[in-house]
Amino acid sequence: MRKQPTLFGGACIIAGVCVGAGMLGLPTSGAGAWTMWSILALAFTMIVMTFSGWLLLDVYKNYDLRASFNTVTKDLLGNKINALNNLAVYFVGGILLYAYTTASGGILENLTKSVIDFGEFGSRIWSVLFVIIFSFFVWHSTRLVDRISVLLIIFMALSFAFSISGLVSNIDSNILFDQQNESGEYAKYALAMLPVALTSFGYHHSVSSMRAYYGEVKKAKYAIAGGTFIALVLYLLWVISIFGNLPRAQFAPVIASNGDLDVLLNTIGEVVQSPYVKQAINAFSMAAILSSFIGVGLGTFDFLADFFKFDNSKLGRSKAWAVTFLPPLVFSLLSPLGFLKAIGYAGAVATLWTCMIPALLAYKAKKGNLVMIGLVFLFGVCTAVFHFLSMYEMLPMFKG
Repeated sequence: MRKQPTLFGGACIIAGVCVGAGMLGLPTSGAGAWTMWSILALAFTMIVMTFSGWLLLDVYKNYDLRASFNTVTKDLLGNKINALNNLAVYFVGGILLYAYTTASGGILENLTKSVIDFGEFGSRIWSVLFVIIFSFFVWHSTRLVDRISVLLIIFMALSFAFSISGLVSNIDSNILFDQQNESGEYAKYALAMLPVALTSFGYHHSVSSMRAYYGEVKKAKYAIAGGTFIALVLYLLWVISIFGNLPRAQFAPVIASNGDLDVLLNTIGEVVQSPYVKQAINAFSMAAILSSFIGVGLGTFDFLADFFKFDNSKLGRSKAWAVTFLPPLVFSLLSPLGFLKAIGYAGAVATLWTCMIPALLAYKAKKGNLVMIGLVFLFGVCTAVFHFLSMYEMLPMFKG
């Protein structure tokens, strides 16, 4: 008899998909909105993105357990919308895998250089090893991803707690609430934060995987809600810890570097004089990227297996593995830069298949509350518009 999967395991998969890009981009993107408005933006985004996942689950009820976006969208919205959705889903999944592959190479090289130095091509070599080793979990089974995700969440929690311990002990309420700023201009900067926040809750690759894993919609909904809540708590702890130590004005060099993690770490290091904090943050970053890599990889793997009609044999799973992981790896090796730019583009395209398409599917299938459907669709449209406006600096942009 098959052992019933735990809700915590599924929640860890969803949280693992979410956490990664969010930790790297949220402090910088939220510097203008600062503490209270960043909290509100993140909480609201989490709620809407949870709703959109639930809408997808409701739509999937009438389909085979292995059916994904491709099957459902083609049936309900037609070939043209399905083609656009397929392109968007693969683009976001592929560019996130590219970003995680690239970032993992750099972080692993920094962590191991004192022991193993591969020289000029060190980061690329580590990226290849990273993909070969950790994509195996996805190729093997969702059950193995579940177990690894639980271990990663535990490790992330421990390294995260240690990394912010120095920050939490030094939190200054005057800095946290920016009391020296008499103008109090925060709300107008919150709109520019929403695209990054949406990307930080982009778990929708894994919705069909959750339904197939549990074999029912109700438990999959609980797993999604639990996963997005875990991600929200981690994001809030991280953002509050940073905002409680770094004065708002000191984000200027971080913003100027497009949110580069090294600049952020160096800026934090100027406030907390502890090399262990930086090392712990590097370890947490690696765990977050790894959990996102295998989580996003799982969803993209299942999506492409459905799209190309690969069977569940070893040969079929090997084909799905190749089309999932090899293209992002090749692009990472050819052009291993632009992590945050990749995340930004992913956010723009992700609005289509994380909000707009789920809402249209639910409306067409007559599943879900109309208010919920309208809220999810409108949020997606507005967030996409905000992203492109911010790209051309047509939204209020905080410079530090």
